Amino acid sequence: MLRLDPFLLGLICTIFLATVLPCHGAAVPVFQWLAIIVIAVMFFLQGARLSRKAVVDGVMAWRLHLIILACTFVLFPLLGLAAHALAPGLLQNDVWMGVLFLCCLPSTVQSSIAFTSIGGGNVPAAVCAATASNIAGIFITPFLVGLVLSKHGGSSGNVLNIVFQLLLPFLLGQLLQPWIGGWAHRNKKLLSLTDRGSILIVVYTAFSEAVMQGLWHRLPLSQLGLIALVDFLLLVCVLLITAYGSRMAGVPLRDEIAIVFCGSKKTLASGVPMANVLFPASSVGLIVLPLMIYHQIQLFVCAVLARKFARMTQESAERLPAAGEPQKE
Repeated sequence: MLRLDPFLLGLICTIFLATVLPCHGAAVPVFQWLAIIVIAVMFFLQGARLSRKAVVDGVMAWRLHLIILACTFVLFPLLGLAAHALAPGLLQNDVWMGVLFLCCLPSTVQSSIAFTSIGGGNVPAAVCAATASNIAGIFITPFLVGLVLSKHGGSSGNVLNIVFQLLLPFLLGQLLQPWIGGWAHRNKKLLSLTDRGSILIVVYTAFSEAVMQGLWHRLPLSQLGLIALVDFLLLVCVLLITAYGSRMAGVPLRDEIAIVFCGSKKTLASGVPMANVLFPASSVGLIVLPLMIYHQIQLFVCAVLARKFARMTQESAERLPAAGEPQKE
């Protein structure tokens, strides 16, 4: 049975709180600096948790990872640009920027691995591919966002903000990983809670600014439905292309499952902090809306798809012994 993601429920409550009780006045710079600090801490801990072996493995299995990286950082942006070109007036400009930003983000880690496992896919490949996508995203996403949005009237933060708030904390965490990596893995659940708490702080700060700028007067309810429609169609297109493209290329079923799930996911955990760094405070609230909606849609759709893949892998496994038996004359 599908259920609402508890983290998404927390996000909805945070948006509601920012709507009825936005931070303003002297509290604004306090929350802005708090958001900067928690983003830096989050990326530091990501670096600390990521083992050197995961980095090496992510590089070695390059063929499968190259396909997934191409889906994440080439296919998605092209589909986003095509959708914008076909219907530029369908969504507001800031919302379209949010869709294009979503298309530039790396894959998720936890849910990509979980759905690959449920579907009976190549879990080690999914672990390495999702990790490689997140590592690459720290470098690729900011520049890809700048490239894509510069063509469509958008703007993104300067490189120094990206380096100081995202890249340096991550590299520092990697540098200290031999000493604090064990502690980070032993306290994985606690750090997961702090990661999610950090995102909620960033979302509250962003939506408070957006509410003070008149967000809900600028965004009619119909736009939320259109955002969900665009997100859903985007996900369906990627799922179809990755699934049928893998079969046409003769990719084994277990690898196809890893490609489908790792290639179609977009990270909310890194996406919201990145948006806070890359975009003006007045725009962040609208820009992260497509990402938050896409996050829940991908969980629902991929949960159904994982069960379908599980049946396919089970049927494939049951046919293997029969295929190996000697034929009767």
